[in-house]
This record gives sequence, C-alpha cells and structure tokens, in this order.
Amino acid sequence: MSGVEERLQVIEERNMRVGADKAWETSWTRRGLIAGVTYICAVMILNVLGNDSAWENALIPVMGYVVSTLSLPPLKEVWIKHRIKKERQ
Repeated sequence: MSGVEERLQVIEERNMRVGADKAWETSWTRRGLIAGVTYICAVMILNVLGNDSAWENALIPVMGYVVSTLSLPPLKEVWIKHRIKKERQ
C-alpha cells in the first residue's frame, strides 16, 4: 500500500470515529441513560436528606435536563447562523 493510500485509510477511519462520536452525542440512548442516572442519583440524595416525596421530586432535575437537550439544538443553530453572518462581515 502506498503512503497516499495509507493516509487516506487513516483519514477514513478517523472520519468514521468522529461520525460515531457525533451520533452518540446526539442519540436518544445517551440522553435516556443520562436522565436515568440523574434520576437515580437525585432519588438517593433526596432520600438521604429525608425528603418524603423523593421519587416525585427527583423528576425535577431530570425534566430540566430533557428540556435543555430539546431546546439547545435550535438555539445552537441560531448561534451558528449569527456567528457565520458576523464572520462574513
């Protein structure tokens, strides 16, 4: 294999890893896992603190996380468009 072919293969493998990382970062699986871990941790902490409604109150941080993951992508698009427009000036 020539040097150019090897470099091309390395670049293609890197692009596949970057694509997989991007897919993971935006996946519902990742969001669900983070929400689940957050809920479990919040329930445990609230129980230790003596909260009588720990199971219900633990939903508050989880819902905050879920809402933020739903609202940030549109805000990111607006920010990127503004930034590109600013750089072109």
